[in-house]
Amino acid sequence: MEIYNITHYSQLDDKNESVLVLGYFDGLHRGHKALFDKAREIAQKEQLRIVVLTFKENPQLTFDKYHPDLLKHLTYPQRRYDKFAEYGVDTLYLTDFTTAFSHISSDDFIKHFIKGVNAKAVVVGFDYKFGYDRTDSAYLARHFEGEVYTLSQVSEDGEKISSSRIRKLILKGQIAQANALLGYPFSTRGIVVHGDARGRTIGFPTANLAPIDRTFLPADGVYVTKVHFAGKDYDAMTSIGKNITFGGTELRLEAHLFDFSEEIYGETIEIIWMDKIRDMIQFSGIDELVFQLEKDREFVLNWKKNSQKM
Repeated sequence: MEIYNITHYSQLDDKNESVLVLGYFDGLHRGHKALFDKAREIAQKEQLRIVVLTFKENPQLTFDKYHPDLLKHLTYPQRRYDKFAEYGVDTLYLTDFTTAFSHISSDDFIKHFIKGVNAKAVVVGFDYKFGYDRTDSAYLARHFEGEVYTLSQVSEDGEKISSSRIRKLILKGQIAQANALLGYPFSTRGIVVHGDARGRTIGFPTANLAPIDRTFLPADGVYVTKVHFAGKDYDAMTSIGKNITFGGTELRLEAHLFDFSEEIYGETIEIIWMDKIRDMIQFSGIDELVFQLEKDREFVLNWKKNSQKM
């Protein structure tokens, strides 16, 4: 897949005919995947390349009062790009959603951007809006010479699958439900840094992480996870919270990797979140903590065993 950062429509390539998929696509969840499944079907039938025009950051940054969550993502950039490639995208155009971009009319967007990639077909979701006049796919179908495919809402349990719904689940710690809507497991990358080294003294050494991406983090608690490091996946249990048993006041992200004893300070690892074990608990002492950690480890092993049966 080719990736281009553009600042003007003149940078678009119109040499090869394409099917164009439009949207923001934070997280590339199952609702988004339906658009790419349709695009692949069209591309194979018509011998077209699949092109995406999207934004590096949330367009709401241009309209809403700033708050930090507007800069956070469901997936870090490289993983987002990898999902685009996995979904069959041949060319990905990234641009900034600026005030100037928001002032482009629907007609100019069709003329300069859609025709700029030599689109013979366009695939959008049922709620897609474009141009400063906020027109929809029906308007696009009337003013674009090619085919417009508008896909219906993709739902789970009677509710639309959306990025905002998935974000809410993650922030509540409902990771298994979030993963079901994403269609793949949510993850967090971080650099392994020094912590209090308390875990190794009680038989549960942990890799302490400093997150390196602007991605959302799950609610405080202990989770079933996998850790991806050096091309391998390790079973793990990961806690996120303030380590209240020892009077902690700073947010800590700590992963205990099973059957792993290497020192990996300075390495970047990826936490793959699978399910929640429990909330954070304040223990009366070390013995009570170790007893609970043994139960947590058993939970992870049973979870893995049960998931392999499915």
